[in-house]
Amino acid sequence: MLDKQTISIIKSTVPILEEQGETITTRFYEKMFTNHPELLNIFNHANQKQGRQQKALANAVYAAAKHIDQLESILPVVQQIGHKHRSLGIKPEHYPIVGKHLLLAIKDVLGEAATDEIMNAWKKAYEVIANVFIQVEEGLYKKAEEDSGGWKDFKSFIVDHIVKESDCITSFYLKPADGGAISPFIPGQYISIRVKVPGSNYFHIRQYSLSDAPNKSYYRISVKKEHGVSNKPAGIVSNYLHDSIQVGDELEISPPAGDFILQDTDEPIIFLSGGVGITPLISMMNELLEQKKQQPITIIHAAINGNQQAFRKHLLDAAGKQLNINYFSCLERPTDDDLLENTFDKEGYITKDWLSEIITNHSCKVYMCGPISFMQAMFQQLQEIGINSNSIRYEFFGPAAVIKETQTV
Repeated sequence: MLDKQTISIIKSTVPILEEQGETITTRFYEKMFTNHPELLNIFNHANQKQGRQQKALANAVYAAAKHIDQLESILPVVQQIGHKHRSLGIKPEHYPIVGKHLLLAIKDVLGEAATDEIMNAWKKAYEVIANVFIQVEEGLYKKAEEDSGGWKDFKSFIVDHIVKESDCITSFYLKPADGGAISPFIPGQYISIRVKVPGSNYFHIRQYSLSDAPNKSYYRISVKKEHGVSNKPAGIVSNYLHDSIQVGDELEISPPAGDFILQDTDEPIIFLSGGVGITPLISMMNELLEQKKQQPITIIHAAINGNQQAFRKHLLDAAGKQLNINYFSCLERPTDDDLLENTFDKEGYITKDWLSEIITNHSCKVYMCGPISFMQAMFQQLQEIGINSNSIRYEFFGPAAVIKETQTV
């Protein structure tokens, strides 16, 4: 436990962290990777280049400092990060390295303001915060290994078959190379894939949502090929999977992880996704189909056009066969074929007015996934049409970002 003086000092640094948090975490990663390049085998290089990892860490450090006297209030965030750490293979021995370089970064950025008193307080605080993460992750590692069909760290899987779902999304069906059972998972969870891409000095690890119902003899992931745009580099791993991996190849994966999971409820369910964000939701959807759930289920999927829209036929078929399922498609820029076939419901972007026409029962559970800007817009619109923010669950691909709630007066 921290003494009152240490807590007071940490809280006094909260405004500084709010203002300079990203500068500190950027310096932290620079120092840590310079001194420990082997950690580049764990961390996502693309997220580093885009600044997403720095922003996510800055938010986490800020939250920890702000709630240093009541760390239990940030346990949901710790749990979420813990799942990602366990999936990546971050271990207790990594925490002293992180702590050392985080303190060095704080001292560098704050300069003379980083008094001995402040640095000693942060050293004590970091040890307490790190211990919370280590304990949470210890439980997650133990469960992953002790689950039926579970394993420790990474294990070899064979690519059993490959299915093209759209112009940019391909599904890979993975079975254990040893022919054994596979660990169970809850719809919405993900696995990490570790690959050594030719020409790279380090391993690359990426997390992909499982995109089919559980209790199969395989795991399925559905990967979007990220070509890259001006502000976002091409996906190293997604391109490698699409261009180089064939049936019969082996991939290393870690056990399923994640806390964005399908909950057991009789309430109406809304699945709201943008682009490849459909992947965790299709796993949930398929599980509900297998369970023959009867509550109203509404699927709303936005995509650039029909050629890029994965699982459209599957969802149309489900909606055609099940009276309790409704499927709505929004295409930003429909092709001539899309317009001719008329298999979508809205052109352009999802709007609040359109959502209010579709979602008439606000006592529902919403599961949402897609690009950050998409989810921020949808989160606000869902609240504006009357859905309680506590009923909206969402998943970020990569480091967590911030979705702000609508302020009411």
